[in-house]
Amino acid sequence: MGNDMSELLPTPIRILVVEDEFLIRLTLTEALGDEGFEVLEAETGDEALPMLEPGSGIRLLLTDIQLPGSLNGFALVDRARQSMPGLPVIYMTGRPDPDGSASASRLDVFIAKPYTLTDICDAAKRLTGAHSTSGV
Repeated sequence: MGNDMSELLPTPIRILVVEDEFLIRLTLTEALGDEGFEVLEAETGDEALPMLEPGSGIRLLLTDIQLPGSLNGFALVDRARQSMPGLPVIYMTGRPDPDGSASASRLDVFIAKPYTLTDICDAAKRLTGAHSTSGV
């Protein structure tokens, strides 16, 4: 018998957080990590796109809509879904009424700023089918 306990632990669900504000990204990453998710981070859509490959294991994208660079949140999702059509997305937006640039999909959740970390974590768990591991 090996003494590698990792064989017994479930693989954490991998989420990619795309947010250009460092402190917001850090806070989201910590909160989602506390819920048992494995969190990857990107500052821009351009940085995030290469991470969104079918073999990446990413099961949820959490993105701001307004991002610096050539890809905003909507463009990032459009490009990502070319190779990962079933990817669920949480859009974080300062606009109360998104302009409809995204295809309305059952895989999409819009959360208006200011939001609570509970709002984000609950939506992430719902979209991935995860259950809380923190007991909070």
